[in-house]
Amino acid sequence: MHLRESYVRRMTRTVYVGDVPIGGGSPIAVETMTKTDTRDVKATLRQIKSLEKVGCDMVRIAVPDYEAAEALAAIKQKVKIPIIADIHFNYKLALMALEAGVDCIRINPGNIGGREHIIRTVEAARRHGVPVRVGVNAGSLEKPLLQKYGTPIPEALVESISRTVSLLEDIGFTEIILSAKSSRVQVTIETYRMIANRFRYPLHVGVTEAGPPPSGIIRSAVGIGTLLAEGIGDTIRVSLTAPPEEEVKVGHEILKALMLRQKGPIIISCPTCGRCEIDLMRIVRQVEKKLAKVKEPTVVAIMGCVVNGPGEAREADVGIAAGKGTALIFRKGEIIKKVTPSKAVDALLKEMKQVVKRRGKPRRR
Repeated sequence: MHLRESYVRRMTRTVYVGDVPIGGGSPIAVETMTKTDTRDVKATLRQIKSLEKVGCDMVRIAVPDYEAAEALAAIKQKVKIPIIADIHFNYKLALMALEAGVDCIRINPGNIGGREHIIRTVEAARRHGVPVRVGVNAGSLEKPLLQKYGTPIPEALVESISRTVSLLEDIGFTEIILSAKSSRVQVTIETYRMIANRFRYPLHVGVTEAGPPPSGIIRSAVGIGTLLAEGIGDTIRVSLTAPPEEEVKVGHEILKALMLRQKGPIIISCPTCGRCEIDLMRIVRQVEKKLAKVKEPTVVAIMGCVVNGPGEAREADVGIAAGKGTALIFRKGEIIKKVTPSKAVDALLKEMKQVVKRRGKPRRR
């Protein structure tokens, strides 16, 4: 059986955030949050434009006060990417965000203010034709649940989700996306497994407060990657103490690693060892820089010895297998040319352009 065939995606309802379909087998969307002061419209717009360039599918914006809520209309008018309003503490901010034209509302049951405030928010979302993400966080669980369980274990997070979903379903609202995050990777994984078994709503997956790179990247990759490999997850956000563009790039790399969605090239390169007779790290850096703006899904192999080099390069769309004084350029197992290592990068890029040209223009995914 082919490896890709072993992956079984958890099927859910389809919910639209703007024009982006979430769930129902749609491509897994990559999300981040702006890290500007929302009240600074120009700065927030600059960051959103930057995020669009690196492949962000939808962006969440914090709405901490009325001034920030008022700024949403000006922001929404000037961007194409769907906007999710992130609401805590004050449900009236959600009502303002909906009037401003946002594409989704995220509410936190642990601090939105109880049943009546949730209903008011959801009824407004219904009128505007906008979905609601029920986003539970381990750090802000309802006090009764903390008293019941003593600590934010998976069962506590799932009960919080269940209570809110039941409330929304009781009033006939089903345009729902669910998330239940913890900064503890194991808690996050087990919580999402339980939610996936109980509900058919699409899931937004992430490890909250994952920390700075590289540790935050590793924790996110382990948590998000484990769930995606099990078919759980319809949108993802990598939460790093870093620029949001880095979150988007890491999110796409996680999807590429699992072959779930490929944006741009996958570079396969050997880690090097005592057999390597060229400066492979320098070559890899050069290729990465040259391919940074390539959107076409391709596999590029850069290998530095005879152990794995020819085989890995043979499986790639294009590749280099180099040794002392000689570099072979491959294309799908066929040796295209033999060059000196100093000319290997230019030769590889030339073949890469031919691959992209033959495939035509990149498809929007």
